[in-house]
Amino acid sequence: MDQLKRQAAARALEAVRDGMQLGLGTGSTAKHFVELLGERVAAGLKVVGVPTSEATRADAERCGVPLTTLDEIDHLDLTVDGADEIDAELNLIKGGGGALLREKIVAAASDRMIVIADDSKWVPTLGKFPLPVEVIPFGLGATRRAIEKAFAECGLSGQMAVRKDKDGHVFVTDGGHWIVDAQLGSIVDPPGLAKALSAIPGVVEHGLFIGLASSAVLAGGEGIRVIERRKPKGDQE
Repeated sequence: MDQLKRQAAARALEAVRDGMQLGLGTGSTAKHFVELLGERVAAGLKVVGVPTSEATRADAERCGVPLTTLDEIDHLDLTVDGADEIDAELNLIKGGGGALLREKIVAAASDRMIVIADDSKWVPTLGKFPLPVEVIPFGLGATRRAIEKAFAECGLSGQMAVRKDKDGHVFVTDGGHWIVDAQLGSIVDPPGLAKALSAIPGVVEHGLFIGLASSAVLAGGEGIRVIERRKPKGDQE
């Protein structure tokens, strides 16, 4: 599986050009991309990256990738990141690594987003992977009730649990927030649910990435597949 992730990362690296400003994703697959990018930088490639987590920042620094921030530059040419689930519309569930807020900020600031994954992440319908919802700890009970109501209005239900770290303590994001993971099983209308969750006070962000991924690079036993996001009919050239 790790080799497949590295193959996907290597394919995405082919899209990187000299002088690009890059968003650097978080997670095991994105880590491969950062390591391979570091090899290219050592060989003379001129790029600068914006990391989506403190873990990725540490990886990039270790690999010699120059870094900047979205305060210092006005846009990114390309973001390369992993995903926990990808559907045929290139809607994503992200946030298994806890970096969904920064990942979404970086993706939204990018001209393009390439998602890299092994082909087990490709699913007919999102939702088997628990949906992360990043929340402010204050008023958590009220926020959870509002989330449950949003699920019900979208025809969904499922158990929710505050994420814990490996030591059993509440997991705290780089932004100082908590994450509620929701076991929904099947999300029939990801854009509708995304809109409903975004309207809830106390919800900082959620793991549904809608319309952000330009393409997906999936590595499997039969090789690499590249899937481009279909344009809406009104955008067809």
